[in-house]
Amino acid sequence: MNIKKSTLPNNLTVLFVETESFPSFTALLLVGAGSRYETSANNGTAHFLEHMAFKGSEQYPDSLTIASTIEGMGGVFNAFTDKDHTGYWIKAPVAQYDTVMNVLSDMLLHSRLDPEEINREKGVIIEEMNMYEDTPYRKVGDVFEELLYGGTPLGFEIIGTRKNVLSFTRDTFIEYMNAYYRPSNAVLVVAGGFRGSAFEESWMTVIEDKFGGWQDANTPLPVPYTGQQKKPAIRVRHKKTEQAHFCLGFRTFSLTDSRRYDLSVLTTILGGGMSSRLFIEVRERRGLCYYISTGREFYTDTGNLVTQAGVTNSVEKVREALDVTVAQHREIANGSFSDAELTRAKEMMKGRMLLSLENSHSIASFIGTRQLMEKKYATPAEVIEKIDAVTKESVVEVARTCFTPERMNLAVIGPFSESDFPLDYTL
Repeated sequence: MNIKKSTLPNNLTVLFVETESFPSFTALLLVGAGSRYETSANNGTAHFLEHMAFKGSEQYPDSLTIASTIEGMGGVFNAFTDKDHTGYWIKAPVAQYDTVMNVLSDMLLHSRLDPEEINREKGVIIEEMNMYEDTPYRKVGDVFEELLYGGTPLGFEIIGTRKNVLSFTRDTFIEYMNAYYRPSNAVLVVAGGFRGSAFEESWMTVIEDKFGGWQDANTPLPVPYTGQQKKPAIRVRHKKTEQAHFCLGFRTFSLTDSRRYDLSVLTTILGGGMSSRLFIEVRERRGLCYYISTGREFYTDTGNLVTQAGVTNSVEKVREALDVTVAQHREIANGSFSDAELTRAKEMMKGRMLLSLENSHSIASFIGTRQLMEKKYATPAEVIEKIDAVTKESVVEVARTCFTPERMNLAVIGPFSESDFPLDYTL
């Protein structure tokens, strides 16, 4: 993997990643904008704006023209909004490089933001909200993060509120773009099998032509999260469901913390894959759930580790699953795991990362997200070195630091009440 980093005069960071694979590529533009860059009055703007980018621009006046242009050259495209960044990407054959850059730049720098399209898209987003509400597997994660970060922008739902979405106008999006859609707050990644051609001067010339006129300005920083927790917290969303869903998690630390790789290994031992402790104990040995997994989320100023599961729909069974889950946390904090488990978790992390990098979109995201959020990228070799440096002692230390009652949070969706789940666990 060969990486070349450049910066345009307007401060847009550009990364070319040569994969020496098939003659296809992904162009990914990442912007430091998301729900944590919003207020209660405009929550949902970043997500709605992401939708509007595909609704027409100066050269491609409507969604059909954009889709026909990209699909007509064999390409695929999409976008996503997270709490702290938004991404727009197009994947296509290398021969279509000029067209891809033209479409991507025109969509974002010259979006029409047609009022009629905005009004139509409101209905689409409301239906997206309805879909999430009817999908407790998806919704329980939002309830969990609202419990952790409620009352702050980090606790906002990415999709926003119905009231806000219905009130948005063209000016809402123009104001938001003027504030956050600036080249110094963005990263453009081009990753794929260029076989050397990506580093020719002509490739950069195309980017300079398409993105060089994008005017820079200072962008506001997100409101830092400074919340404190002194005791376990719980939130139950009462809903008639056929399966109960819970998120049991703990506050951890930010993406710049040196312990992030220790926490990632810990996460994998707990609930990463079908050989993990929780999958074996909760699903395989007790038959309490269909799915269970553990993940971690890093932000610039905080983070969390969380286990999510879909459990047999009864209070007794959910409590049993929670008891087993907490017990596994306790065992790891006590050092009750083998060297073989540690090695397996580390090899799994490294292998899954390398397998994911067979895809140019994943490579662009892997390199670009780190550049945007941390102002520097890490190569796969550097990440592997960090994973290899994790020890049993460092995993235990992180577990003992994070797995405490005052860091514990439980979110549940099902036909229950908060009194059904007393948080009286000893860790």
